[in-house]
Amino acid sequence: MVDIKKYKPTSAGRRFMTISTFEDITRSKPEKGLTKGKSKKAGRNNAGSIMVRRRGGGAKRKYRAIDFNRGKDGIPAKVAEIEYDPNRSARIALLHYLDGEKRYIVCPDNLKVGDTVVAGAGAEIRVGNTKALKDIPEGTFIHNIEMKKGQGAVLARSAGASAQILAKEGKYAHVKLPSGEVRLIGINCFATIGQVGNLNHANINLGKAGKNRWKGRRPKVRGVAMNPVDHPLGGGEGKSAGGRHPSSPSGLLAKGFRTRKKQKDTDRFIIKRRTN
Repeated sequence: MVDIKKYKPTSAGRRFMTISTFEDITRSKPEKGLTKGKSKKAGRNNAGSIMVRRRGGGAKRKYRAIDFNRGKDGIPAKVAEIEYDPNRSARIALLHYLDGEKRYIVCPDNLKVGDTVVAGAGAEIRVGNTKALKDIPEGTFIHNIEMKKGQGAVLARSAGASAQILAKEGKYAHVKLPSGEVRLIGINCFATIGQVGNLNHANINLGKAGKNRWKGRRPKVRGVAMNPVDHPLGGGEGKSAGGRHPSSPSGLLAKGFRTRKKQKDTDRFIIKRRTN
């Protein structure tokens, strides 16, 4: 586990600020062939309308192409580097495959430079190896889980995340997700053994508002503090309580209003919801 560094309180912004020591990082620059430019959208759609508020600015970054499919079946790969990725909370590991190809994967906890990982039915039950759920024993902690065969990992990918296989029944495995939800996932879907690394990420304190600006997060203004032209809750004489149910600037109710479209009977795959 990576340690956290605390600063001396030389200013108000430094007083509670903590950062990762980055002692697990072995390389500062990414692999050139696995990176590409990342344009900024600032929460806008293809028409330029703001779909997500409070986005914009932020530090320039390059996208690292992550292999979420682990499709090189049976070909061993050696962990060459552990790197920082500005696009995710987890660290990434650079793999050098036996056939000469290089790929990035999300780095599991306790995976070190020099370790060997492999994907496929013949892989051992070892941290970093990827197998189908049918080949992984019950009780094993996993991450980078597919929801459809060949789709690529979509579940349990952030720092410190892990899921657990509770049981197997017919064509499905009962998987307990990080949220507490128990879900049916096809036994032919792939998952990676172990827990995602950088466990201390959740304990980091930004310390100042400027750090959120570096991440592309702009300030949040309450609707009741705005003018009537800007928000349904705006205006009023003095400090008003809004006078209506909480809503978005467009008037869409923010609490209790169902926005989820009817799914194609996906609720049957949920055994236990994350809420009571």
